[in-house]
Parts: sequence; structure tokens; C-alpha cells
Amino acid sequence: MVAGLAEPVRRYLTHAIAPGTPLWQSVEVSMVGHIRIGAWRPFTATQVVAPGRGYIWAADARLHGIPVIGYDRLSGGTGEMRWRLLDLVPVVSTDGPDMVRSAAGRLASEIVLVPTAFRGATWTGDGPDTAVAGWGSGEEQERVELHLGPAGQVRRVLMQRWGNPDGGPFGRHPFGVTVDEERTDAGVTLPAVVRAGWFRGTDRQDAGEFFRARITTVTFR
Repeated sequence: MVAGLAEPVRRYLTHAIAPGTPLWQSVEVSMVGHIRIGAWRPFTATQVVAPGRGYIWAADARLHGIPVIGYDRLSGGTGEMRWRLLDLVPVVSTDGPDMVRSAAGRLASEIVLVPTAFRGATWTGDGPDTAVAGWGSGEEQERVELHLGPAGQVRRVLMQRWGNPDGGPFGRHPFGVTVDEERTDAGVTLPAVVRAGWFRGTDRQDAGEFFRARITTVTFR
């Protein structure tokens, strides 16, 4: 199935998928970490990802010890983000076309959580250590670069993602994920400890980082 793909793509997929592993099409993960809401706040979350179809990320964070409950989703062609203080007072409420395009970028980047769904993307190589996954077409196409180590392990995920990280007009900006550790579950090797943010690969990447997490449980379907 991977024989005709570029060498970096083969290296990634044969590292990520053990022989005989079912071609799972979705995953549910639990995670803990810190998210930057003004300052860094601890959170716990559960996420379901189905590459090419959608995702939902539901989390519980703490703001000065007060629970902030929220979710971020893309499904049925719509996307939204909702956060509420004590699950009552709105803190963040976002939807609309720009939210959908931003969420589509996130979904594309999370192929690394379900590499067994690789047939839904168009794969190419870009140099000796970069596998590129393409989703969609035209202006809606998402291009995700997986920067690999010698064994095919993902070290960084980079893309131009739709968003407005500075609060200005929406557009495409550098976005990326750094993978600090991996884990293997049900024949699949995936990122386990990650850091994510805007402006990856620029001198603003430290200021743009807003997410740090460790995956604690994994269930494929």
C-alpha cells in the first residue's frame, strides 16, 4: 500500500503503523496539560478525531481556581469554539466561516494521531526528511508538513493555518506542533507529548505557543 509513495512518506507510515494493524479511521484520546488563557492554565480534555470528517475537543481548565468548561469542534461542515466560566458565563464564543477554515487546518494536522487513515490524504515528499499530507483542493486545500527523524518519527508538524493570532484580519499564518515524546497503542505510534502554537519557525514562536499536553489514554476505532 505504501510502495509507490515517496521515501519520507514510507518511512513515516512504516514507523507509525506496525504490520498487521487494522486501518483505524478514528481515535479517542484523553490528555492533560496547560493552555494559555492570558496565563498558562492547567486543563484536562478528551478528543475524538476522524481525519477528513471532523473532531471534537472537550476540556476543563481552571481560571484562578474557577472551572472553565469548553469545546472546539468541526463536524458536518460547521465549526465552533465555546468556553464558559462555571459552565454558565460565556468566555469565548466563536463560529462562522473563519472558524470552519481554522478548524479544518487543525483537523488536517491531526492526521498524526490517526496515521492509519492515511489514504484520505494526498502524500508527497519535500526533501529527504519531510512528508507532506494534502487535504482538499483550491483555496481550501490544507498542506501539512511532517518533519521526520531518521527512523520516521515525527519531530515537528508545520503548516500555514487560517486564523487571526494577533486579533487582526484572518489569513494564513505559520502554525506548528513540536513532538517531544511518542507512544504506541494498538500497533500505532503517535505523538504523546506536544507543544503547539502560532508563528512556528519564526522569531515569534515562543510568544505564539499556547498549548502543551500529554496524551494519557488512546482508543482507536
